[in-house]
Amino acid sequence: MTTPGPFRDIASATSAESNIHNYHGISNAAESQLVSRDLSIIKNIRRIILHISTSARRVLDTPPTWHIQPVQIPQADCAQQAAAPAAPPRTPAAYTSPSKPAPNNVRPPAAANPTSNTARPPTAIPTPSAPDVQNLSDGLADQPIVLDEGGKQVDWTRSYHGLSVQPFSKETADTLLQPIPFDDVEVKPDGIIYLPEIKYRRILNKAFGPGGWGLAPRGETIVTGKAVTREYALLAHGRLVSVARGEQDYFSPDGVPTAAEGCKSNAMMRCCKDLGVASELWDPRYIRKFKSEHAKEVFVEHMQMKKRKKIWMRKDDKVSYPYQEVKSFGA
Repeated sequence: MTTPGPFRDIASATSAESNIHNYHGISNAAESQLVSRDLSIIKNIRRIILHISTSARRVLDTPPTWHIQPVQIPQADCAQQAAAPAAPPRTPAAYTSPSKPAPNNVRPPAAANPTSNTARPPTAIPTPSAPDVQNLSDGLADQPIVLDEGGKQVDWTRSYHGLSVQPFSKETADTLLQPIPFDDVEVKPDGIIYLPEIKYRRILNKAFGPGGWGLAPRGETIVTGKAVTREYALLAHGRLVSVARGEQDYFSPDGVPTAAEGCKSNAMMRCCKDLGVASELWDPRYIRKFKSEHAKEVFVEHMQMKKRKKIWMRKDDKVSYPYQEVKSFGA
């Protein structure tokens, strides 16, 4: 049987190497010829093996390269993709290997028909972004409207129209300056006495009539990390009476609207000082007399936390929940 291809030389080299040791018994000339022939075959085979190994190593060390062929998209699909809200994923480019060219009988993928019922690639659904949170430290952006200089209406954001033009009538003055009954005065736990803001409004309504007075803001609301403040002007019968800035603390962003309303009431209370309303509440002698005759200090204990402290309260009031009165700290 005949060995085909290059393996014939390899077989001859193998047999030549095995026959080198079997040359005993022949002449020296014939032996030299046989040895020379066998050595020549062995060198040729080794040269072929070295060439094959070098070529294989070069092929393995060289990275493969790919030829990218762009895919043409029909004009109708381009217009439909431009009108879509979100662009579909791009079609991956076809590629062929340089060592293995693509066969001629393979046709490129057909373009999608806009009228066909074939499923299209899913489009990305935009996720709704979180709404921007307003920075309240810059204010509530409620700056009062600035009126025209040539207009007949008074711009109360900067005008002092009617201030100290003439005093109010004696009847109005008596209503504003009347003494505050002791039953209307309240005491805070820290010992500060005050008049509830609703009673200031009752005095103003009684003196000027409902609708005869009002508060006009003179700037935007300023919100800090813990408090709300704004400047207001007290108006009565079309005249500016007083200007004051109110303030009110808050403990969470949800309490800013309530604090803004408390800021307005605080400004009204401060404006009423210029009219003489409840002016005795700022008189030190009146404060000491009221606390000695109508207030008391008591020890209380929190019913759940079991913490004790000393508070002020009116003598005709009782300790309310969640506190209960105790004799002293050691009791």
